Amino acid sequence: MTTDHAAHVKKYAPDADDKHISSIVKYCGIALRNRDSSLVACSDASELATVRNGFAKKKLGLSDDAAIDAALKKVCLKMKADHDKPRVTFYYLLAAETGTLAKLG
Repeated sequence: MTTDHAAHVKKYAPDADDKHISSIVKYCGIALRNRDSSLVACSDASELATVRNGFAKKKLGLSDDAAIDAALKKVCLKMKADHDKPRVTFYYLLAAETGTLAKLG
């Protein structure tokens, strides 16, 4: 599965930093090889909990569940037009929404 992650992120964040995108791609690693795991399902509460407890807390260092959940909802709304929500784009927008892009390296 070959995907231009940077192009899709820049659809939503035209000034996105390639270094931050690369950091997310590296973080996601093998999950990006499988179509199902390379996408985020906003309609799946357990999927959003996984994003909250994994990426948001462990990678971004966030701790306020309510604030994380509010940011997740904003990103889901922002990407609503996309049937498939690529994980890299979703994570980038979540980091941008929470002001934690600098933590991506």
